[in-house]
Amino acid sequence: MSDEFEARRVRGTGWKSVYETLRGEILSMTLQPGQLLDEMTLAERFDMSRSPVREALIRLAGEELVVALSNRSTIVAPIEVGTFPKYVEALDIAQRMNTRLAAALRTEADLKIIARRQKDFEAAVKTGVHLKMSEANKQFHMAIANAGRNPYLASFYERLLNQGQRMLHLHFEYLERTHDGYLLTDEHNYMLEAIRAQDVERADELAHAHTRQFQANFINFLKENYSTDVTLVPLSAAE
Repeated sequence: MSDEFEARRVRGTGWKSVYETLRGEILSMTLQPGQLLDEMTLAERFDMSRSPVREALIRLAGEELVVALSNRSTIVAPIEVGTFPKYVEALDIAQRMNTRLAAALRTEADLKIIARRQKDFEAAVKTGVHLKMSEANKQFHMAIANAGRNPYLASFYERLLNQGQRMLHLHFEYLERTHDGYLLTDEHNYMLEAIRAQDVERADELAHAHTRQFQANFINFLKENYSTDVTLVPLSAAE
């Protein structure tokens, strides 16, 4: 392989390594919300030109993990505490709808995939690595969404799960530090069994409870760590 060919290959794929590294650091909160991401500094860090760094930042902006400012600076996207009530309201609706559809439409192949993703989540929990845990949690819920056969609802749900991963890390940290609550591995199993039984109403109930547990723990985290006048109203019980 010629040096010239290798150089072209690296230029064409280099953004992926920058993207994956920065994405992991943002989701794991190694890069804090609001932190400046300077292209020149990142180019020096990754030992490459600014072009792949810029491409990586564009893709991260598409996932709403970074924000481009008017002065052309880029920062890690803030976690907007004030919008959390609206976020969790949308998450609840998306989670319930996708889980209901999965219970109604799942195939045997879907059940095997969901069960495998749940095993992956349980294994990730045992590592204690929050990034692995949040990624595995997302894959479990997306396996359910894919079983629901509605790509529009699944896409909306995936966007919400992506946006919530950093909040989920804070949720994990709160549970580990306070032991006030628990990781929802059992609820995942119950959701799988409801989907297996094609019990739509039970699946809906469990999906709703899943969101409420996340909401309650995150609210407790906020109360413990931040002074805020945001009105944090618990989700109503499932109909």
